[in-house]
Amino acid sequence: MDVLEPSKLLDEGRYSRQLYVLGLPAMQRLQEAKVLLSGLQGLGAEVAKNLVLMGVGSLTLHDPHPTCWSDLAAQFFLSEQDLARSRAEASQELLAKLNGAVQVHVYTGDITEELLLNFQVVVLTTSNLEEQLKVGTLCHKHGVCFLVADTRGLMGQLFCDFGENFTVQDPTEAEPMTATIQHISKGSPGILTLRKEADAHYFHNGDLVTFSSIEGMVELNHCDPRPIHVQEDGTLEIGDTSNFSCYLRGGAVTEVKSSQTVSHEPLDAALLQPRVVAQSPQEVHRAHCLHQAFRALHKFQQLSGRPPQPWDPADAERVVGLARALEPLRGTEGEPLEKPLDEALVRRVALSSAGGLSPMAAVLGAVAAQEVLKAVSRKFMPLDQWLYFDALDCLPEDGEHLPNPEDCSPRCCRYDGQIAVFGAGFQEKLSHQHYLLVGAGAIGCELLKGFALAGLGAGGSGGVTVADMDHVEHSNLSRQFLFRTQDIGRPKAEVAAEAAHRLNSDLRVTPRTDPLDSTTEHIYGDEFFSRVDGVAAALDSFQARRYVAARCTHYLKPLLEAGTQGTRGSASVFIPHVTEEYRAPTSTISEDAPYPVCTVRYFPSTVEHTLQWARDEFEGLFRLSAETINCQQALTSLADTDGPNLLTLQQVVLGALRSRPRTWQDCVMWALGHWQLSFHYGITQLLKHLPPNKEGTRFWSDPTQCPQPLEFDANQDTHVLYVLAAANLYAQMHGLPGSQDQPALREMLKLLPLPGPQDLAPIFPSDLASAKLGPEQVQRLHEALKVWSVDAPLRPLKFEKDDDSNFHVDFVAAAASLRAQNYGIPPANRAQSKRIVGQIIPAIATSTAAVAGLVGLELYKVVGGPRPLSAFRHSYLHLAENYFSRWVPCAPAIQKFNRLTWTCWDRLKVPAGQPERTLKSLLDHLQEQHGLKVNMLLQGKAVLYSVRWSPEKQAQYLPLRVTELVRQVTGQVPEPEQQVLVLELSCEGEDEDTTFPPLHYELCKEAAPLHSNIEP
Repeated sequence: MDVLEPSKLLDEGRYSRQLYVLGLPAMQRLQEAKVLLSGLQGLGAEVAKNLVLMGVGSLTLHDPHPTCWSDLAAQFFLSEQDLARSRAEASQELLAKLNGAVQVHVYTGDITEELLLNFQVVVLTTSNLEEQLKVGTLCHKHGVCFLVADTRGLMGQLFCDFGENFTVQDPTEAEPMTATIQHISKGSPGILTLRKEADAHYFHNGDLVTFSSIEGMVELNHCDPRPIHVQEDGTLEIGDTSNFSCYLRGGAVTEVKSSQTVSHEPLDAALLQPRVVAQSPQEVHRAHCLHQAFRALHKFQQLSGRPPQPWDPADAERVVGLARALEPLRGTEGEPLEKPLDEALVRRVALSSAGGLSPMAAVLGAVAAQEVLKAVSRKFMPLDQWLYFDALDCLPEDGEHLPNPEDCSPRCCRYDGQIAVFGAGFQEKLSHQHYLLVGAGAIGCELLKGFALAGLGAGGSGGVTVADMDHVEHSNLSRQFLFRTQDIGRPKAEVAAEAAHRLNSDLRVTPRTDPLDSTTEHIYGDEFFSRVDGVAAALDSFQARRYVAARCTHYLKPLLEAGTQGTRGSASVFIPHVTEEYRAPTSTISEDAPYPVCTVRYFPSTVEHTLQWARDEFEGLFRLSAETINCQQALTSLADTDGPNLLTLQQVVLGALRSRPRTWQDCVMWALGHWQLSFHYGITQLLKHLPPNKEGTRFWSDPTQCPQPLEFDANQDTHVLYVLAAANLYAQMHGLPGSQDQPALREMLKLLPLPGPQDLAPIFPSDLASAKLGPEQVQRLHEALKVWSVDAPLRPLKFEKDDDSNFHVDFVAAAASLRAQNYGIPPANRAQSKRIVGQIIPAIATSTAAVAGLVGLELYKVVGGPRPLSAFRHSYLHLAENYFSRWVPCAPAIQKFNRLTWTCWDRLKVPAGQPERTLKSLLDHLQEQHGLKVNMLLQGKAVLYSVRWSPEKQAQYLPLRVTELVRQVTGQVPEPEQQVLVLELSCEGEDEDTTFPPLHYELCKEAAPLHSNIEP
């Protein structure tokens, strides 16, 4: 695609995050696709919702069955008013409102062979086996991709048949690997050496690669893909180069993705010889047992005309007997599988199979929608061919506490589907919970939808508080289910709360737009958290996650946490005294660390360096320069400007701006001059200061190549794009009309003279200004300012990543690409540049819904009552690579010191007493009760006591009451509702890795016994 041409994608702003996951070709194929979805219970609704949010071209709904009470626990398009209405017809209107660009139809007739020919993909949910076999046979015959999805209680099933020769054009989510070349030898084979910062281990034997921007051995540039062989030293064999020119410098080697073809068996064959997606032999056997359980459930319904009754032992035993009598499964070679059927597993499946649960529908519906996307876009490898997912760990491990048939019988209420699995008593527990949801973004909206369907906080003293300070943006609409176009600009928390209340009018949702951080602890403090039973976090930064997790640890509240990036997702659970506490990945500790200024400005070696330089250029040229001029206009004379600001003003007026433009051509001349300054004369002058061979030694070496100046060429798209973007931004800043006429600009540039170095700003700040301005320099600056003082203020431009019509991203992408050419660095394309500079996290509706469902499953366990560690699960999934993993969290680490034993969840509790104890009394108490001789006592960063204090200082502070001590040291007084002061201590004899439990100094209002303890 020509770099100057914007994409013609329908509503690119809406799908901006999704585009980073799918790419433009896959997105366009999705928008042309036609899908038939049969079955609009909870699972079908999830599939439909995800497809419409992602922008499928056309979705036809088929479900003539009437809405019943049990549907409402998982089907969010239906309500009590829809009872007895067709599920498809009742869902159509709300589905269509999710995305006006998607056509949503309802089909009411039978599914016939003629009908199927109109669709690329057919999805059956919660259908009987006979219909699955009939439709599956016809789809396989005509090359229509076919999926079956089903959930029964806490078990789910997904089957894919994309035909015998389905070509996957782009099998992986990762972008093609690109690395910078250091040298290529002539020979057979030629040996390619990568620059030091490149990661050779990302390349593998047999990978196909091509080359670009090589100087010297130009025969390789844009050659047909060549296979490589990775040698032990990390160099790459690239085939015969003996007849090529000698390699000089620069260039990049880029992986070429190759398509793959998969072959799927039709459903009738796959039933008896299932290929299952699993990560271990144990999971394979469990999947085979679940496969037989599903077959037995179909057989039971065929014979009885109904599914098994909730928790009915007799029905469950019949299902086990039917599973036992089924024809044995066969392996890939046709041999019978030898492992015995896990009858206990089948029995538990049958007992809990009558219900429909929103978290299970969310997980399976997300995966199914992702497979539909794979089918129509031919991006990512499809499932091969069966996926089984169960969450039977949500049930009590102790058989005595399992639900009974009476407790799980229908109540003719919206929670019947959930009551059928967990019982009415558990439903009552859910209704009285009060949860804090932090974040109302994509995952937060899905969680809130799940809370509404489950009835969390929908009765008694229960409720949900949703906290988010952000506002709805256009790009949110492709994955945030609760938002609509008319909500753009409104607070997310308020919109989400209103939408959740519409889903379940009994749900009590309180929106909060205050941030949850250290500045609002007077709002989210002791009193607030005393009413909270648990916290769900849906945050997009590790800094925010760490803070919320620390508050949960402090208040001993369960934390449910989830996150996604592209098609990857994770869900975690942290339970006081049961699991380990939350820990952010160690690689994120320096996630916000900037690149060194000198490296970015003069010695870039990566595309990230060039993008940071381009971003800094935008700030300096189009924001800071305008703000500097505007600030000076507000002053009466240069005498009012201090030294540092005077130097900055000089650099702006005599450097970056120089003269005020009056016409579009003036803006183009300025932009052309800045091109010359940045990519030609600037590099020339840099090489005068730092020549390639300085004082007999080679100055430029890995990882930074010696830069080369560029020559402006109006026929080069990137050169013209830079001038077009810079000129338009310069015009915007000065209130002048711009232009998007690229052909006219190209012709103008061919006629304009290139500015010489005498007409441009100096390169280095030291060439422009000394540490102090002399009288002549001040006078020159005074004269130059006259042209600015008589005109209107300039308009500072704030970088905006999501508006593709304002040239912001165009400027940064073009500037970074040209800078990369200067230094022989493989450039990023526009989409990559936008993602990196805008710090955009790729996102898609499917992974968002899946992790929200996984969090909902852990919520069942937390609310259900005390559970052992073995009941809980952390989860990770990668939908693009069909990877699904769930594992038991680690137990909290145990620490010991003297007579103390504690974990991260414990704390030393010391009541303040009546009258309040002194600092000396507190220190004596800790030594007498726990053998702790305190060396230092802190509140935050404030030192309340140190053993190294002088005797005079100790004599001054030791008699003080603790709260008075805190007031004197920090200047703060405890709030009236504050219940504890949290203090930290270090003690004599501790090891470097010892972290003592926090000291909770309890501010009792009444007399309390003088004791301290560690509460388990």
